[in-house]
Amino acid sequence: TLDSSPQVGSIGKAIDLGRQHFGAHPVPVITAAPEMRRYQAFGSLFCSAADGVHRLDRHPVMAHHPVTPMAEADVARHLAEQTEIPTGCIDLEDFRDGRANKKIASAPDIWTLDMISAEQQIEVGKLLWDRRRDSRFVVGSQGVEYALVSYLRSQGLIELPRSLPSLGRDDNFAVVSGSVSPTSASQIAWASENGFAPIRLDAARLLGPDPSIVEDQALSAARDANAAGTPPIVFTAEGPDDPALCQLRDLTGGNMDHANDLIGRSLGRIMRELVTELGLSRIAISGGDTSGRVCEALGIYALEAAAPTIPGAAICRARTEGDLDGLEIALKGGQMGSPDYFGWVRDGGGTRA
Repeated sequence: TLDSSPQVGSIGKAIDLGRQHFGAHPVPVITAAPEMRRYQAFGSLFCSAADGVHRLDRHPVMAHHPVTPMAEADVARHLAEQTEIPTGCIDLEDFRDGRANKKIASAPDIWTLDMISAEQQIEVGKLLWDRRRDSRFVVGSQGVEYALVSYLRSQGLIELPRSLPSLGRDDNFAVVSGSVSPTSASQIAWASENGFAPIRLDAARLLGPDPSIVEDQALSAARDANAAGTPPIVFTAEGPDDPALCQLRDLTGGNMDHANDLIGRSLGRIMRELVTELGLSRIAISGGDTSGRVCEALGIYALEAAAPTIPGAAICRARTEGDLDGLEIALKGGQMGSPDYFGWVRDGGGTRA
C-alpha cells in the first residue's frame, strides 16, 4: 500500500535501492487495486471505508494512521518526499489515447499508473507484461498481481479462477489486533457478541517498568478463554476514540513510533506463546504493522493461499523453518473486512455468494 513516510517504510528509499540492483530503467508504481475498492485517477489515490470511497488524504482511517498518516493523495507528490528520482503519472487519458507505453519510456524515471476499473486493470497488466524486459523492477500493492493476472487471463495464458471451499470451522483459534481503525473496532465488537472472548492488552502499561506482567495477564486470560472453548481476541484499542489511545498519546507526547513498535512486538510474543502452548492451527491478525511483527515473531518467511475471505486478506498457510510450518493465518489491514471477518476466518473462509 502507499502507507509510508521519509522516516518510516519509505517506498522512495526502496525504489532507490531497487534501481541500484536492477538498473536505472523506468519504474512503474501501481497502488490502485479496483477489486479492493482502491482507485487511482489523474494521479490521486482513493480508498474505500465503511461509508464509501474517500480521497486518501481525507480517508477516515488512513488520514489519521498512528504511524504514517496520509496527508497527500497525489501518489507522485507523496513519493517525491521520499526520493529525488523524478516522478510522473500515466493517467486515464494516456491509456485512452494509447500514449501509455510511449510515455513510460520517456523521462521521468518513476511513473504512477491510474487504474479505476477491471478493463483498465487489463491495460495496466498489458503494459507491465509488454515492458517485462525494459522495466524489470515494479513497485506496488496487490494491484500489480491483479493487473498481471487479469491481462494473462484475457490472453488465455492462465486459467480462470475456481471457487475455493471453506477449510472448515476451527474453534482452537485466536486473534490479536493492534489496529485503531473504526473498521477493526466494529470487528472486535462483532466478535465480542458472537462467541469470542475480548481481552484488552493495556498498551500504556507496556511502556512502564514491568511490560512482562501486562503480557502475562493477557496470556493468562487468553489461556482461560481457550480452555473454556472460546476463541480469545487480544486487542489494544477499540477504534480511534478509545481512551486507551488518548492515554498512550499523552504518555508519548504524540510520538507513537516507539510505542507502536513495542505493541507490535508484544502482540507477536503473545501470539507465539498461544500458538506453541495451545497448539493453535489457525490465527488471525488485525493491523498492518501488527501483522509484520507477528510474522516476524513466528518466523514466517512465505505464505501460500488456502481459502478466500475478503480480497487481500485470505487465509494462508504459513511457511516456517520450524514446527509452525503449515499454520493457517489471516493477515488484514486495519481498515479492511466485514464486521464478521474474524468469524469468517474461524469458520474457514471460502467463497461467499
